[in-house]
Amino acid sequence: MQTRFTETFGVRLPLACPGMSYIATPELVAATANAGGLGILATGPLNPEQTRAAIRRIRELTDRPFGIGCTLMMPGARENCEVALQEQVPVINFSLGKGDWIVKAAHAYGGKVIATVVTEKHAISAEKAGVDGLLVTGHEAAAHGGEVTSLVLIPAIRKVCALPIIAAGGFGSGAGLLAALALGADAVAMGSRLAMTQESPVHERSKEMIRQRSVADTLYSRNFDGLWCRMMDTPTSRAATRKPMNLLAAAWKASTIARKMGMPVWKVALGGMLQKPQELRQLALFGAATESIRLAIEEGNHQQGVQLIGQVQGLIDDVPTVQQLFERIMQEAGHSLSRLQQLNQA
Repeated sequence: MQTRFTETFGVRLPLACPGMSYIATPELVAATANAGGLGILATGPLNPEQTRAAIRRIRELTDRPFGIGCTLMMPGARENCEVALQEQVPVINFSLGKGDWIVKAAHAYGGKVIATVVTEKHAISAEKAGVDGLLVTGHEAAAHGGEVTSLVLIPAIRKVCALPIIAAGGFGSGAGLLAALALGADAVAMGSRLAMTQESPVHERSKEMIRQRSVADTLYSRNFDGLWCRMMDTPTSRAATRKPMNLLAAAWKASTIARKMGMPVWKVALGGMLQKPQELRQLALFGAATESIRLAIEEGNHQQGVQLIGQVQGLIDDVPTVQQLFERIMQEAGHSLSRLQQLNQA
């Protein structure tokens, strides 16, 4: 299946793995690329040396296009992005910040840039900045989706923007892919679905919990990491979202995580102090949430950990390989299209 997404980014299928922290590892990114999609490496938990090593590991595992993700508001994100530019990564996906400098540097070596957006305003700004595509994240998505559902957000952004759109939030099947294309998208990103594959590093205990949950078993709150965030409904996540963490506690936890990541604590603190007070708070909350996310994903610890997951979890009941999943999705899309054509002929 060829779309503007596949043509622009040099892949075979209109399917993508977004840069999910602790999940979008080199192995999952490469498996996505080898199966015909676009895999995006998560660099949030990595320092520049680890980012460089991860990029080179992906290139050992695949010779196909791949990307890296950079959440620009986070300390260390710019340095990770600069490493990606030095390594001439084919695709860079940025979010929560201005990426004009990324566009200029990536285009200089023939790279492509994707901006993650949740509103029409941000989509228009990204198009003016010269990006090559948009990752449009709807309300249903894991972690930081927008306020508007994918059903409405995709056509709203298509109305104001001509760029290829990768739809995220609620997608995990061939029918979902076909629906996204009908709404004006050119591909789908399936974070929760790809988290439930054999190449995903998500702990088996967490995978089993995801398999058992329904579409209604998520929480959506801004008390966890300071932004509106979707996660699995568990006693731990309920406690984590009951009330906002105070700034002192968040800053202490963030500094602990910075030390574990090998990032100088002074750099995190200085990076925050140079921002507006509310942005300092956001940085602290983001950092404090990091360990909870890691515990759920890597250790299957749900007494202390919080699993970020989308509503589509309720549609997932198995753990295939990425190759098997992609083949199934394309078959399902074909069957769904045939059914619609039959209805049209009736």
